[in-house]
Amino acid sequence: MLQRRGLIESFFLFFLLIFPCWSVAAETEFFSVSENAVIMYDAPSLNAEKLYVVSLHLPLKVIAKVEGWVKVRDSSGGVAWVERKFLSDKRFVIVTAPLADVYQSPDVHSPLLFQAQKNVVIEWLSSDVADWVKVRHRDGQIGYIRSNQVWGL
Repeated sequence: MLQRRGLIESFFLFFLLIFPCWSVAAETEFFSVSENAVIMYDAPSLNAEKLYVVSLHLPLKVIAKVEGWVKVRDSSGGVAWVERKFLSDKRFVIVTAPLADVYQSPDVHSPLLFQAQKNVVIEWLSSDVADWVKVRHRDGQIGYIRSNQVWGL
């Protein structure tokens, strides 16, 4: 199994180096999962080994792009391939702190709007203020969370 996997990875690395139409993505490019129950693979092929399933809006960092496929990293550090058609340009972040506070403005002394537990996904709106991220809860509340409490930036 490991030998087969090594051959597959070598094969795709060879093509990434040879064909310029396949490109390595920008370091800070993120997508989110656009549908529920999207399968993640160990190589860019429907015949590759299925690794795990991810849920709607999960933020994913782009590592590389191959026609129709994207190699991504998730917040836990896991690396996998996903079909591009299941990814959205709409940005989300995932809470990495045990409990993160979301404030009305980018100031810890402003009113607390809500708290989000670890692994909760929140829509990213902007990162215009240093050390803060403007987010929208699925219920519509808009506020600010500390950037060191989320992943996906």
